[in-house]
Amino acid sequence: MGQEDLMSSAEDVADQFLRVTKQYLPHVARLCLISTFLEDGIRMWFQWNEQRDYIEGTWSCGYFLAMCFVLLNLTGQIGGCVLILSRNFVQFACFGLFGIIALQTVAYSILWDLKFLMRNLALGGGLLLLLAESRSEGKSMFAGVPSMGESSPKQYMQLGGRVLLVLMFMTLLHFDSDFFSILQNMVGTALIILVAVGFKTKLAALTLVVWLLAINVYFNAFWTVPAYKPMHDFLKYDFFQTTSVVGGLLLVVALGPGGVSMDEKKKEW
Repeated sequence: MGQEDLMSSAEDVADQFLRVTKQYLPHVARLCLISTFLEDGIRMWFQWNEQRDYIEGTWSCGYFLAMCFVLLNLTGQIGGCVLILSRNFVQFACFGLFGIIALQTVAYSILWDLKFLMRNLALGGGLLLLLAESRSEGKSMFAGVPSMGESSPKQYMQLGGRVLLVLMFMTLLHFDSDFFSILQNMVGTALIILVAVGFKTKLAALTLVVWLLAINVYFNAFWTVPAYKPMHDFLKYDFFQTTSVVGGLLLVVALGPGGVSMDEKKKEW
């Protein structure tokens, strides 16, 4: 009974958090989710020549095509982020960002790097959750809460989004032999599995949000590294990618797990 009481109290805290933040939580979730695209689009502007030269040298595609690639990345990402934040043509913006992910996966040879490939797939999972939110049929008390009678495509998009978010977490595991790392991996793995299967989803997702925010600030503090050092860009990339997954988890908190989840099935038992 002690464990049940503790779990019930934790769920009450999660519900209270959702009630207090219901007016702005979906907006924060969307901002976090698109943050990596926004940062990358801005970086394309400030590193225009470097990015163009890299593509031209790697693919031997010529100056013009390399410039078109950088321009497409810049306008596609910035434009998609603006549309998503303004809630205009969100579905088209999401499909555009899916295209950017696919393009970068090929152009930067991410397809052969398992860690970065899983992170890109996790970003796709966040966009799937954003698509699911945009399919909400009715206006409710706040944006992102599904209306009654969700469509099957929306339910499966939520399932796919939750499962793909697992991939990002797998890249954060530290396979060290010390007790703290083992405990951290066990607890984190248990939480992400709960999110993936949709059991105690809101509580598990909210706990993961707090955990990811903490390790993101601790391990990816790019602002402490001089901008001219390569490590600055690596840490910055990791920071905004993790922030995007935090945004996906916040959407899970706001949307709920959807129809294809253990939480939903429990209501039928």
